[in-house]
Amino acid sequence: MSSSKRTTKLEVESPVPADIDIANSVEPFHISEIAKDLNLSPNHYDLYGKYKAKVLLSVLDELEQSDDGYYVVIGGITPTPLGEGKSTTTVGLCQALGAYLDKMVITCLRQPSQGPTFGIKGGAAGGGYSQVIPMDEFNLHLTGDIHAITAANNLLAAAIDTRIFHESTQSDKALFNRLCPPNKQGKRKFSDIMFRRLKKLGITKTQPEDLTPEEAAKFARLDIDPNSITWRRVMDVNDRFLRKITVGQGPEEKGMARETGFDISVASEIMAVLALTTSLADMRERLGKMVIGNSKAGDPITADDLGVGGALTVLMKDAINPTLMQTLEGTPVLVHAGPFANIAHGNSSIVADKIALKLVGPQGFVVTEAGFGADIGTEKFMNIKCRYSGLRPHCAVIVATIRALKMHGGGPEVVAGKPLDPAYLSENIPLVEAGCVNLARHIVNTKAYGVNVVVAVNKFSTDTEAEMNAVIHASMAAGAFDAVICTHHAHGGKGAVELGVAVQKACASVNQPLNFLYHLDISIKEKIEAIARSYGASGVEYSEQAEKQIEMYTKQGFSGLPICMAKTQYSFSHNAAQKGAPSGFILPIRDVRASIGAGFIYPLVGTMSTMPGLPTRPCFYEIDLDTTTGKVIGLS
Repeated sequence: MSSSKRTTKLEVESPVPADIDIANSVEPFHISEIAKDLNLSPNHYDLYGKYKAKVLLSVLDELEQSDDGYYVVIGGITPTPLGEGKSTTTVGLCQALGAYLDKMVITCLRQPSQGPTFGIKGGAAGGGYSQVIPMDEFNLHLTGDIHAITAANNLLAAAIDTRIFHESTQSDKALFNRLCPPNKQGKRKFSDIMFRRLKKLGITKTQPEDLTPEEAAKFARLDIDPNSITWRRVMDVNDRFLRKITVGQGPEEKGMARETGFDISVASEIMAVLALTTSLADMRERLGKMVIGNSKAGDPITADDLGVGGALTVLMKDAINPTLMQTLEGTPVLVHAGPFANIAHGNSSIVADKIALKLVGPQGFVVTEAGFGADIGTEKFMNIKCRYSGLRPHCAVIVATIRALKMHGGGPEVVAGKPLDPAYLSENIPLVEAGCVNLARHIVNTKAYGVNVVVAVNKFSTDTEAEMNAVIHASMAAGAFDAVICTHHAHGGKGAVELGVAVQKACASVNQPLNFLYHLDISIKEKIEAIARSYGASGVEYSEQAEKQIEMYTKQGFSGLPICMAKTQYSFSHNAAQKGAPSGFILPIRDVRASIGAGFIYPLVGTMSTMPGLPTRPCFYEIDLDTTTGKVIGLS
């Protein structure tokens, strides 16, 4: 495929203006023009306004025989609470490859949650002169995928409580008769989805009247144990007061009250399913297999047991298509899925990456971002996402900042919303060198997968040449393929050209197979311990609850799934205060849960909040609409 010449040359200002002001200063190309550069015809996508389009999965079928491009994953060192510019580096690298190095390139990013957008972190479209635009559309409703996930998740939640309610008030016979009512001709029949439950129960009969009373009771009564329910309602807003609530307090539900809670929408298993699915048919199967809890006899209860798997798929049928957008410099972006990077794998979707790899073709580049530090995001990318996709990366980038390295070297605490300590704003080479132990461990861990590692030092205005040279020296000593300084935040793609060249060379010189950290056929505990060792742990300690859950999932036949560790992103260990590269610690596993539809077991290391709260002064204080121009202002 020919490379695109349709790029925007940026007029950069210094100091760098606010992100939203930069985003609003560039007129995006009509999305059909971006699509045309990718050789997509109008029947390959559905327009959502002028600047967004849903790319249809039929593109994958049409390009099945085409060769893939190079596959690059962006991870990072263990970050400060301020973030180290991983999304910005991802976008800047792609702007460099497309607008300056004349390569076919597609950026693959997660869709941001409205929780952080209106809460504490702000948007996730990149920053400075390396952004996805339109910034407001990217960070707000986009094409409604998160709303679809919210609707599907809550339909399943309603189905669970309703089923418990109806089962509590009806006999087996009445329940069966209502589930399989006679039609006008007096004939009964099973709906298509019911055959999934019948098959699971080993019942081969196809007519309701042929079932024995015992079989009818087994089929009709799920007998859900309310204490085992793991499925919670969700919404895409940070609302701490919904973390623990009681449902079923209405007069008609007397005696049915149940303590539960809400998660943020991106923490829903349906989001993880969207990110890991490979086709519409695969998504249907995964949604149906999602386990919501157990029966009182200890058997897993699925969405298909509740008869709702098909309806969930209908709500998700458009969400499975990735959204095409563009960077400030007119290079294409596919935005898709946004799974929580703690309790899920924190990567954008497999289908977006696969479509992108076909569209860029040989010698083209697909750059995809992994959530949080490489100990979480890149590890899950390799061991979960690449397992399900069958793809392997040619290069892994690790984003580092002088600020984070100083923190890991023993610098003062970095707190979001508070001014940085002077130690971070003046030269301190010993602090940087001490902190490079964190970067070195990430390099060693990532190289072990069999990929070349390029370190991108995201330069801030207060960083000195001597400090950056110390990072480059430490990176090369730890085994990096290359290490380069980047100024894409201040200069756009032009500031990441050196990174682009290094990534090209790294991709061209690797040919070994992907080495997973563990095999799937070992036990749940052995997999957990393999990951713990990569963190530097000398052992693992399991709570009584964790032991019980591991035993149950093994008994239920789920021990062959990969592991998705839910751990703080602020340390290799379970203790966020432990910086650098701690070792010899015992990793405590508090609980073990499962996302069976998505396809992973997730151990909880410490306490994980799945519903963030708003700070005293949330980002929404700055957000408003210019009613004269209709433009959004104040997004960060």
